Amino acid sequence: MALNIVWIAFFVIAFVIALYKFIFLNDTEIFKTLVDGMFDSAKSSVVDVAFPLTGAMVFFLGLMSIAEKAGAINWLARILNPFMKRLFPGVPEKHPAMGQMVMNFSANMLGLDNAATPFGLKAMESLQSINPEKEKASNAQIMFLVLHTSGLTLIPLTIISYRLASGSKESASVFIPLVLATICTTLASIFIVGFWQKLKWDKVLFGWIGALLGLVALMLYWVQSMGPAEKEIFSRITGNLLLLVIVVAIILGGVWKKVNVFDAFIDGAKGGFDVILKILPYLVGMLVAIRIFRDSGALGYIVEGISWVLMQTGMNTEFTPALPVAIMKPFSGSGARGLMLDVMQVYGPDSFAGKLASTFQGSADTTFYIIALYFGSVGIKKVRYAIWAGMLADLLGVVMAIVIGYIFFK
Repeated sequence: MALNIVWIAFFVIAFVIALYKFIFLNDTEIFKTLVDGMFDSAKSSVVDVAFPLTGAMVFFLGLMSIAEKAGAINWLARILNPFMKRLFPGVPEKHPAMGQMVMNFSANMLGLDNAATPFGLKAMESLQSINPEKEKASNAQIMFLVLHTSGLTLIPLTIISYRLASGSKESASVFIPLVLATICTTLASIFIVGFWQKLKWDKVLFGWIGALLGLVALMLYWVQSMGPAEKEIFSRITGNLLLLVIVVAIILGGVWKKVNVFDAFIDGAKGGFDVILKILPYLVGMLVAIRIFRDSGALGYIVEGISWVLMQTGMNTEFTPALPVAIMKPFSGSGARGLMLDVMQVYGPDSFAGKLASTFQGSADTTFYIIALYFGSVGIKKVRYAIWAGMLADLLGVVMAIVIGYIFFK
């Protein structure tokens, strides 16, 4: 119901704004803009999103099949079972979904979106297999989805690359602030959903969270001690190197366990096309709605309204030029990326607005897109509190990103 209301609202709000612009502002091009955007988005949803995703889906689902038959997924599940079973008490111990979720989170942390999506969809499929109400999201599925939308990233490869391409002289300066912002969003996700699901907050759960934060802090301290050139090399090489190591390790692990590696790969890869066909209607529907909402100018009005309210309170509003990135990110990753690049072009990549826009881009993920993609892939129609929990976590992440931005960049 919530997703249904949001989808309808995108179109209705866009139409009302278009009428206002036509009647009161004499904008005779607004309807053409919206219709052109509608058709363009419908096309790009398939050509630019679904088709490129198909290749990654086929490859990584094939790889996942090798990992499952070699026992790697169960091995991961056993190691992280004390922590994961407290976050996902409804999932049986050592269930394959545990390892699949870990693979998804790991790919996200490395900033490898193309690898994260197939792992995540496979994890959602496994969680659906133990969901007693097939059209209604389970607690485990909501926890997984909201954690995924928090976008925890430890190696922000893509954003640093975009900053370099924009001519930044301090491309790695956002590294630490961006990681801290995503950690805040992830912790907010755990506490928000955990409070709603009445998780058992025992010393084991707090201990694991504390240990993970400690490891992150050590890594951040180590990276912070590097020079700018070293940071850029580290960011550019580490994530891709680790992904390649994982791919080779899975293949060699399959050989070690005497798995027919290529046949196992083909068995898993066959499911990639089926997944794409399932999610395609959800992708097209949501991305077209988001494009209409954006092209209508609704986002600009929201930013102007927020800026006006903040100015009345006397707050420092230097961050508002970057705010469109934060507002767009839950709806569209490509839209937010375009806005980030626009901010860096107008204000400069090393300006306060440019650095903060980069931090916003990496502090959360595309909540509505992920909800449509992941729940759509398994036929979930009742998303329960997934949307508001994800959006609340995103909001807290944006607030913390602003605070962190002022601390680091002002």
